[in-house]
Amino acid sequence: MARIAVIGAGMGAMAAAARLAVAGHRVTVYERSRTYGGSLGQYAEDGFTFDTGPGLLHLPAVYRDLFVKTGKEPLERRVTLTQVDPASRHLFADGTSVSLPNASRAGTVAALDTALGGGAGATWGAFLDRARDAWDRSRRPLLEEPLRPDWQVLGRDPYPAEERRRLLRPARRAGTVAEVGAWELADPRLAALLDGYALGYGLDPSRAPAGAALLPYMEETFGTWYVSGGMRALARAVYERCLARKVEFVFGAEVARVVEKDGRAAGVELADGTVAEAAHVVLGVRPWPGLVPGQELWADGDVTVRADGAGAGRFVVMLSLRGGRPADAVHRTVVHPADGAAEREAVFGGRLAAHPTVTVLRPDDPSTRPDAEHEAVTLVATVAPHGPVDWTDEALRARFVETLTGAAGAAVPGLRERVLRTRVRTPAETAADTGAEGGAVPPPALGGAGGAFLHPANRTRLPGLLLAGGWSHPGGGLAHAGMSGALVAGTVVEGEDFRGSR
Repeated sequence: MARIAVIGAGMGAMAAAARLAVAGHRVTVYERSRTYGGSLGQYAEDGFTFDTGPGLLHLPAVYRDLFVKTGKEPLERRVTLTQVDPASRHLFADGTSVSLPNASRAGTVAALDTALGGGAGATWGAFLDRARDAWDRSRRPLLEEPLRPDWQVLGRDPYPAEERRRLLRPARRAGTVAEVGAWELADPRLAALLDGYALGYGLDPSRAPAGAALLPYMEETFGTWYVSGGMRALARAVYERCLARKVEFVFGAEVARVVEKDGRAAGVELADGTVAEAAHVVLGVRPWPGLVPGQELWADGDVTVRADGAGAGRFVVMLSLRGGRPADAVHRTVVHPADGAAEREAVFGGRLAAHPTVTVLRPDDPSTRPDAEHEAVTLVATVAPHGPVDWTDEALRARFVETLTGAAGAAVPGLRERVLRTRVRTPAETAADTGAEGGAVPPPALGGAGGAFLHPANRTRLPGLLLAGGWSHPGGGLAHAGMSGALVAGTVVEGEDFRGSR
């Protein structure tokens, strides 16, 4: 039984801690803030409750597996999971709309055909066939196995883009999400639908490889789920599972550096000078300069930092509304702008988007509101991080709230007249709470683009130091963070023989 120090109490770090504790190790988690959960925060005021991070769960099998592997009690005994149906409603700039059912390929095709016409459903269905190929090719190496030493082979895009023949010119294949939308989907509304999936994960559709097609495939195949009480309830369940497995948490403990001894990680030094020895150190947050003084964590040629797509944050507007939630309200509505290219250029160029894509969340959950005569609604937009945009500027924040509220009015009629109170969370608050530079949110790892959308491996150049969470393989997103915890635990327990989760 070894002592293991875990830095950070995010979902990936806690997933690793619970698995390592079950394997017989003595695990202590050091968290700089006063609570657990990382991005799964919650804000409550006067009976209204809002998620400040992800509002929905995809691939719940990752957390079901965590609970099965760390005890006899299944996940569903700790939280109530409900499939969201329809999974999403989409409002387009030309006035058309479509509601997509949860985890129903045939239902999605039929809904698109009915709403958009022109064979839109068949076009999207053919795209999902190709996306399934990307998923099948990517699932093991990108999600369930440690990052390969020859990671460069993942630089080839797994998406089988259609060849488009052109008269007197060379044939072309889509290489980015935006090109898939323009060349293969053709209908600008289908292109906006695909762009919305990429933006939701903090990816620039004009730069993200076509292999990002596996993201809508994953959601539309495995479903969209809501956790009763909000996603914070999932964080609480994982935290309590850690406690039940004798994981110790030390909150308000900022780690200054990893202690190195005889060429391997030997513990952590806290900001107050306290040193805690450990046989292994798990870093559950983004590495920072000076983490291991004098040590390079990766060899030349390794994946060290993301070259593209890491510069997006989240702007969250929490609205306390008078008036009850209508029975026919949809949990998630995405309002798409007329000019997606202009939005991409603004967000990933470090500017404020004049017309952003807005996701409106209206959970049918009594615990989120004081009574049936009120409603809690959350608006979310992908934005430039703090730094390029000064998210502490109150006037700028207020203007952007107006922009999002105006767009959301298409999903919630009479929205402005119903607002009792508005609370805002920007990348500036995310940066202050999590330490992530600019409040950036890590996107998932993707194949293609020469490996520019991969993340650092869980095993570093310093023996005994491993990485978990969204800034390591396999990247950001709740499901991906949970997978990183499984990969770290497997690496510690099985060592060089570990070949991936099963």
